[in-house]
Amino acid sequence: MPSDAAAPGFGLAMRPGFLIRRLHQIHVALFIAECAGFDVTPVQYSILTAVQAHPGLDQATLGATVGVDRATLANVVGRLEARKLVRRRASPSDKRLRLVMPTAKTARLLADMEQAARRAHERTIAALPPKERQSFVSALGRLVEAGNGHGRAALRIK
Repeated sequence: MPSDAAAPGFGLAMRPGFLIRRLHQIHVALFIAECAGFDVTPVQYSILTAVQAHPGLDQATLGATVGVDRATLANVVGRLEARKLVRRRASPSDKRLRLVMPTAKTARLLADMEQAARRAHERTIAALPPKERQSFVSALGRLVEAGNGHGRAALRIK
């Protein structure tokens, strides 16, 4: 009989990448369940939150603010614009730049979603004892900051 070391998939439960990917899948499922009535994905929610907090960012800066590459950002912003949740306009100082602005619908949607999104985030880490939750999120932040340059899109970390 083969040992556990020879079994296919050996060590998955000890591989950070595997566990992070799986936790991300779990979080997306929780977010979709909690926010089902809003028809907003986690990436859309991040972009809307950034647009509301920083109206008028150009698309490149907005992408860096949420860690999304240019092509994905343009696609998502286009879908949000079609839903009248954001509007784009040319920069008055540089016509090549597209500035992204929130609409009145943005503020209402984010306010309506706040508790549902918060529940999804809380449910993601609910299995941890309350004393460990902040240190877990802090550790994730340190890992993201340390590896920021290796992703498809750099995140502008403040």
